[in-house]
Amino acid sequence: MQLTGILDLHGVQKEVTWKVQVKKDAATNILSGLATTEFKYSDFGITKPDIAGFVQQDPNSTNLHKPLQGADAKPVATATNGLLCPYNAGKTVVTVSTGGFAFSSRDASGSAWSSFAPAEMTLPCLSIVNDGKRTLLTVNVMVNSSSRRDSLLDSVRSRVESMVTREMPMLDPHPLDRPVIESVLPPGEFESAVSAATSRIAAGEIEKVVLAREIVVKSGSAHDPAEIFGALRLGFPTCFNFCVGTPQAAFVGASPELLVRRAGHTVSTVGLAGSTRRSSDPAVDDHLAERLMGSAKERAEQDLVVKRIVKKLNRLSIWVEAAPEPEIVKVANIQHLGTPILAQMSGSQSAVELAGLLHPTPAVGGEPWEKAETVMAEVESIDRGWYAGPVGWSDWSGDGEFCVALRSALLRDREAHLFAGVGVVSGSDPASELAETEIKLSALLSVIGE
Repeated sequence: MQLTGILDLHGVQKEVTWKVQVKKDAATNILSGLATTEFKYSDFGITKPDIAGFVQQDPNSTNLHKPLQGADAKPVATATNGLLCPYNAGKTVVTVSTGGFAFSSRDASGSAWSSFAPAEMTLPCLSIVNDGKRTLLTVNVMVNSSSRRDSLLDSVRSRVESMVTREMPMLDPHPLDRPVIESVLPPGEFESAVSAATSRIAAGEIEKVVLAREIVVKSGSAHDPAEIFGALRLGFPTCFNFCVGTPQAAFVGASPELLVRRAGHTVSTVGLAGSTRRSSDPAVDDHLAERLMGSAKERAEQDLVVKRIVKKLNRLSIWVEAAPEPEIVKVANIQHLGTPILAQMSGSQSAVELAGLLHPTPAVGGEPWEKAETVMAEVESIDRGWYAGPVGWSDWSGDGEFCVALRSALLRDREAHLFAGVGVVSGSDPASELAETEIKLSALLSVIGE
């Protein structure tokens, strides 16, 4: 596929035609989206390549999401070890970091998650950003005190020119390779956990806690993250589709839930809670949505989520506004109650900081969280890792977007670990909650378990 975009080099912009590609790194098996174009330095008025316009960020800084300004902006000639990244006050060049965080500090430590850090944002070698109006390719390189400008630019040019266009691989399981699906804990134990949680809710200890299940899909061959990610993008086009990982594993998902989006001082999010199945019959589907909207239990659970988010955002906003009534949010196999929330920040908190402030919402954690966290640890009995944690991107101005990593799977060679959770409140029925996890797990099982 080709598209028209803007290439910015040292502040000079030219409209070019990009070749869009998806590439899978052979070493890491991780998918990345890229766009390339052929260009000459002379087209940008550059006769002698120079990278003095690049600035360096101290890699030990705790403020990596902030752009460098003033005395902090250093030419490469005086830089020590660091990251080269083009920075432009008008945001002509967009440099983004991608990654995410474990659900809690206790997670991402089990054997399946051993290669994942508790929190990690990665500045990629290459990134492509499309904002609906233009598409920008950014190349980032590591430098140190002995780096030579010409060789750095040569390596950047070679890296871009080495890209090739590939089609997204199609999901094509072997007809004789039937995967084995196992529940990490027996379904009856999950129902017992729900019963234990409802007892503690009835005793007034907490109002709500979210409990999750884990199943493992074992295949005769290694799961291909590119194939699975491609299938999720096709099957769940309205969701936040993601693929992040390490050389040992990939974490993929199609989440319906936005945690936070920051654009300047504007913050948007959605209070998402309460769910029911979909139907292929439009009349039945609408009837299910009406029942969901009219359910006192589901509305109370959803209202709990909205109130907590609004309370959190009020601390740092000029104003916060939530829609007066929830909407029905429909994805391929399930529908939810969702309330849009908008805020105008009074400060300069970044998308990463906002994600840390809002996570976990009662939609994936509980209320009050300080007590629900203890209940979850005592009755859930799984290592969530990055499941239900924030996953997304942030640029160097602090703008960004994070979803809640739901409808997700951890892929490690021939094993895929799938997760799904339910909100347990007063009146929750263990059998119904187990059935809801099956509906949610079916999103990934339709791709991985076939």
